[in-house]
Amino acid sequence: MLFKNKQGRLELKHAINERDCYLIRKNLQHIMEYDPHADQQGRYFIRSVYFDNFDQKVLTEKKEGYLKRDKYRVRLYNMDQSTLKLERKSKRNNVTKKDSAPLTAKEYQSMQCGDIEWMKADNRPLVRDLYTEMKLHQLKTMTVVDYIREVFIYPYGNVRITFDSQIKTSFRNTDIFNPNLPMVEALDPQLVILEVKYDQYLPDVIKKLLQVNDRSIATYSKYHLSRMYG
Repeated sequence: MLFKNKQGRLELKHAINERDCYLIRKNLQHIMEYDPHADQQGRYFIRSVYFDNFDQKVLTEKKEGYLKRDKYRVRLYNMDQSTLKLERKSKRNNVTKKDSAPLTAKEYQSMQCGDIEWMKADNRPLVRDLYTEMKLHQLKTMTVVDYIREVFIYPYGNVRITFDSQIKTSFRNTDIFNPNLPMVEALDPQLVILEVKYDQYLPDVIKKLLQVNDRSIATYSKYHLSRMYG
């Protein structure tokens, strides 16, 4: 069982080309395992809807590189409504922490329509926190982001390496359960976002396997990419 760091994790992001993705993947397959929740190729489909307000509070904090910021989203996997959950991704300096709570389709649809008073006394702290943000900062569902994720895990250091590809956005349509939701590409389809997440340390063997040419560290945010069209 992997150790879960309740204080948060370190996270690095890179944009790599398909060739580098192929080479890194082949290297990692020798010492890392696929996520057991993924398919036989270590992949699954992720759809998320992000919250923001009229003043673009969340987007601005990301673009300006605030050292303290929170981002709320609702997420489901492989279009399976039973996997639906509310998440908050918090950034404090260089440490990332994620909180989550299960959500029903009916509850999401209520949030989407602005019917949120039931959230005030909900028994899930995260739902109550989102209620406060929705009342205080007028957060609302903003846009849907789709992508395919390939996941490798390594127990020492609780390392999790993901390759995110086919990143698409819905503009302002937030009908998360619509399988035919119109989507457009938010990132060059020849690029893949590599994310490296770990607790206290990144083992040297993993560092060596991640060495490729022409790879740059960047603050790639899928929500940020999704808003490039407005």
